[in-house]
Amino acid sequence: MNTGNQTVGTDFILLGLFQNGPMDSFLFAAIAVLFLVALMSNIILILLIQLDTRLHSPMYFLLSQLSFIDMTYISTTVPKMTINFLSDNKTITFLGCEIQTFLFLVLGGTEALLLGFMSYDRYVAICHPLRYHLLMRKKLCWFMVTCAWTSSSLNAAIHTVYIFHLHFCGYRVINHFFCEIPSLVPLVCQNTSQYEYTVLLSGLIILLLPFLAILTSYAYVLTVVFQKSSGKGQTKAISTCSSHLIVASLFYTTTLSTYTRPHTLHSPEEDKVVAVFYTMITPLLNPFIYSLRNKEVMGHCDWPQIG
Repeated sequence: MNTGNQTVGTDFILLGLFQNGPMDSFLFAAIAVLFLVALMSNIILILLIQLDTRLHSPMYFLLSQLSFIDMTYISTTVPKMTINFLSDNKTITFLGCEIQTFLFLVLGGTEALLLGFMSYDRYVAICHPLRYHLLMRKKLCWFMVTCAWTSSSLNAAIHTVYIFHLHFCGYRVINHFFCEIPSLVPLVCQNTSQYEYTVLLSGLIILLLPFLAILTSYAYVLTVVFQKSSGKGQTKAISTCSSHLIVASLFYTTTLSTYTRPHTLHSPEEDKVVAVFYTMITPLLNPFIYSLRNKEVMGHCDWPQIG
């Protein structure tokens, strides 16, 4: 049997999140519930934003994009993991692994960039409210979304094509619950140190730069708010910013931990736990944090309209 990339018919084996322990059934049930709640809450939030014209603002346009990404994002990993657990079949085809890797990179990268753009929207809304209509036009919103999807798709295509053209050694056993670049690198026969630098560079650009942009924009926001606003205005601004920062910090810190370290410093068990946060917990929290901590969703307050 050829162990190189030519053996496309050779399946990968996903060891999964569960290791045949006594708590496996409970953990599986918990994850299944998390998946269903995340899926339904994101669908409901998208429908609410689409149906209520008072929520047709740049912030909620971008939030609807985020909910769509999260809905698709969690669907790329949990269903396959569920099938493997229920059928006791841990295999995934070469093509299936390739598709999963590509989709995961596209959706993860798009979310990382989109969160950065959302912080710019909040910066403009709070620091330049009189120019909000001018600075956050509908065309600019679509441009932001298009840039996020396009750049992430290009990055995902490059990494997916490259990693799956390398030679994999022996049995293709992935100690993870889905196909991901850091979990595939240890299976490659050749030296991957140079390639890992490109993964690091991609992670710094797509993950770290937006995170720094978020921190910077909210630093400006809080500075302006505390200089010019009353106690009530400060409370509202902090509430709006904190909801975004909670989601952003959870997402960026966990993904940076995975994508900016060489594979020699990775622990498979630790990686699986960390991956749960950015593949399941974040898509679950996003709609609740944005809806429960924002009066515009709960009380339908007016925000500037797209147009």
